[in-house]
Amino acid sequence: MKKVIGFIFTLSLVLVLTACGGSSDKASSNKDDKKLVVGASNTPHAQILEQAKPILKEKGINLEIVKYTDYVMPNKALEEGDLDANYFQHKPYLELEEKEKGYKFADVGAIHIEPMGIYSKKVKDIKDLKDGAQVLLSNSKSDWPRVIGIFVDNGLLTLKDGVKPQDATFDDIKDNPKNLKFKYDFDPAYLMTAYNNEEGDVVAINSNFVVDQGLNPSKDAIAIESKDSPYANIVVTTEKKKDDKNIKELVKVLHSKEIQDYITKEWDGAVVPVDK
Repeated sequence: MKKVIGFIFTLSLVLVLTACGGSSDKASSNKDDKKLVVGASNTPHAQILEQAKPILKEKGINLEIVKYTDYVMPNKALEEGDLDANYFQHKPYLELEEKEKGYKFADVGAIHIEPMGIYSKKVKDIKDLKDGAQVLLSNSKSDWPRVIGIFVDNGLLTLKDGVKPQDATFDDIKDNPKNLKFKYDFDPAYLMTAYNNEEGDVVAINSNFVVDQGLNPSKDAIAIESKDSPYANIVVTTEKKKDDKNIKELVKVLHSKEIQDYITKEWDGAVVPVDK
């Protein structure tokens, strides 16, 4: 009898421990529940996701939004399984991250474009920059061709023959008649501080940081990236989850007229919806 009781107690303990071991702080596998954990920048990504949350709730999907203020942690968290997907980056940045860090992720849909802008408290027109003016920009290599392209479009730089603006590096600059000095070692999140402190002559800042501080890129930038930019912000997940039904539903909702109308109305051209 003692042996039987001991066996029953041991079996019960194993079952309890197994049940406890099945819970995890990691992102949902989406097999047994409808929880979807998505990492996002504060603005506009998390705000857009907040609008999608009740729509997804009606479809039985509980969206949890994890906010980030940098460009490093969202991909790291996705790789480590803390997220089901993230929404903060454009395709060139993703490709650079995959190349440098060995990530194997999947782009499952482009949602919007945040035009890169040039900002200054010292000049009102980019063409008024003086000889030797200092241009501050981020240390994110994927931002460099975007910034170079703005200066090319405004006639302040030319590129070597055969180089496309979207592929350009600072080594590809052929003519720089105003001897502009490009300083590109700043954390992206610091650039608004640099602008407010009047560091450099102009600062290149991505719209998500600008909008977060109450500025409108289409009105406050002295020059801005064209609207046909290839740098659309995308929803990214792992290769394993690229066909996940909940993630596909998320992208479908973000492409819906309701969400795209919200983006257009909320940011008045500072953030432009795309559907591809």
